[in-house]
Amino acid sequence: MPTWEEVVAIGVALPGVEESTWYRTPALKVAGKGFARLRTEAEGGLVLMCDHAEKEALLASGDPAFFTTPHYDGYPSILVDLERVGRTQLAELITESWRRRASVKLRNAFDSESH
Repeated sequence: MPTWEEVVAIGVALPGVEESTWYRTPALKVAGKGFARLRTEAEGGLVLMCDHAEKEALLASGDPAFFTTPHYDGYPSILVDLERVGRTQLAELITESWRRRASVKLRNAFDSESH
């Protein structure tokens, strides 16, 4: 089961990421833009940014690691149950969430380092 500390470790390995708060909860930001937030609301979970098609695909997969609440309906984000998601998939989702908020310059730097 991944922990918030593992989320942070994955996130801060990406260019320009800092630990911060977002809506008064622990978060990761790139250039001041939040891309991962640990929810403290009743349902818990990790909020990650994604596009609407990816959100619908994750929800339709039936995987209990992914969910939403009425508050997030229509919003390009997915809620992730850290107790149910695999580490590899979590790392991919965090990276994609980061890509949605990072500048072109940071994305290009990351892509050139990755290849």
